Amino acid sequence: MNPAVTLPLLIPLLAGTLSLMAWRLPRLQRWLAVAGTGGLLLAGSWLLHRVWQDGILVVQVGAWPAPFGISLVADLLGTLMVVITGLIGVAVALFSLATTGRGHQAFGYFPLLHLLLAGVVGAFLTGDLFNLYVWFEVMLVASFALLILGGEKAQMEGAIKYVTLNLLSSVIFLVAVGLLYGMLGTLNMADVARRLALLQGDGMIEVLAMMFMVAFGIKAAAFPLFFWLPASYHTPPVAVSALFAGLLTKVGVYALFRMFTLIFPHSPGYTHQILLWGAGLTMLSGVLGAAAQFEFRRILSFHIVSQIGYMLLGLALFTPLAVLGGLFYIVHHIIVKTNLFLISGIVHRLRGSYRLECLGGLYRQRPWLSVLFLVPALSLAGMPPLSGFFAKFIVIRAGLEAGAYGVTAIALLVGLLTLFSMVKIWAEVFWKASPQAGDTPPAVERGELWLMMAPVVGLALCTLFIGLYAGPLYGLAEASAEQLLDPERYIRAVLGPEGRGTP
Repeated sequence: MNPAVTLPLLIPLLAGTLSLMAWRLPRLQRWLAVAGTGGLLLAGSWLLHRVWQDGILVVQVGAWPAPFGISLVADLLGTLMVVITGLIGVAVALFSLATTGRGHQAFGYFPLLHLLLAGVVGAFLTGDLFNLYVWFEVMLVASFALLILGGEKAQMEGAIKYVTLNLLSSVIFLVAVGLLYGMLGTLNMADVARRLALLQGDGMIEVLAMMFMVAFGIKAAAFPLFFWLPASYHTPPVAVSALFAGLLTKVGVYALFRMFTLIFPHSPGYTHQILLWGAGLTMLSGVLGAAAQFEFRRILSFHIVSQIGYMLLGLALFTPLAVLGGLFYIVHHIIVKTNLFLISGIVHRLRGSYRLECLGGLYRQRPWLSVLFLVPALSLAGMPPLSGFFAKFIVIRAGLEAGAYGVTAIALLVGLLTLFSMVKIWAEVFWKASPQAGDTPPAVERGELWLMMAPVVGLALCTLFIGLYAGPLYGLAEASAEQLLDPERYIRAVLGPEGRGTP
């Protein structure tokens, strides 16, 4: 068994188990969170190095050959997502040291954090459709428990909407998996791809493609069933919001990329047309929703929806440049959106509110925080030379080259409206005078503030690095897109050159 493939999955599971064993030792739980997420980041980086050097790595669990056993598959896309998961895990764990009180910790915050990360990593590395469903359910259980920590009314209302739509998605996913197994007698992704390629023209394939599109579209918060996200992501503790904003919807986007490049690469053209206009409507509805909000985290939540549209646009266009742009956009957005939610938490800690009308004056009191906000905010809007500029530029250029002028125009308009929302936050939170003359902001200990600032600075530096030195990420995204658009490489890696399975 290749330890490089299994370690990123075992580390969060082990860290979560140790956190449960340390239930009455809160200090140990807190530092286990940092150690566990740091270990995940290191293990993911090692795996990425191995995959870059040696190609796709496969582990057959229990030494059962594919397709009879469970396969763990590490290609460039899955491995890159594991690395970003580790990075976001470290940032949220450090932020949680300063913001997670004993009340939330007593209800299992840190074990749930590790369980959620294990579910995310498992979804990125599994090579089996039923196990993908299992890891989605692990994520759903852990995220629902994190969402209701504290038990406030707003949290419970948001959690009900969140879990209802995601359970609907899971039911559609499970039914599609059952139908697929009834057709083919296998759920190994590589074997399914190989067998479906021999059945082109079967109308059932079109039905299954649409079912998977709907199931993963709900989890990705795509139009029209996205309303669960802005109804819930602003309600839990801010560290939880940041973790959700960075990772959860991206697992749905990842699943769409995996399904429609590996299993349904030759699906009828109308499926990609649906994705194309779904992407445009997702962008537009999300950004218009954000423009109507006056609560920091609700604005950011609607912008998660709008930015998902750019990622789906890359998949829908289905050209090498478009897929490259979609993957680049995913990485950029995970870093930027997590950082913006963490900054909203610092603002709340300093001023005691998320409502824009209750905020103001922070540019004069905390100029460094204002600058740190501008880095991810302007990157989200696509301003050069930050990471968002290159992400948007690649996707929009791909749209123009493919002749998709209507959706490309929507993408440009959404970029301008995103800038409007970020300027609105800047003006209300940082630039205008404090609404209460002579108000006394809540006291914040210096050590606590530095703990909150450390991950924000780190993620801002990542955004600057990707913007000023985009070559490494561009190269990774390009190589990942090449692998995705050549599904035979994945199939041969899992099943062997003769398609019979590797022990």
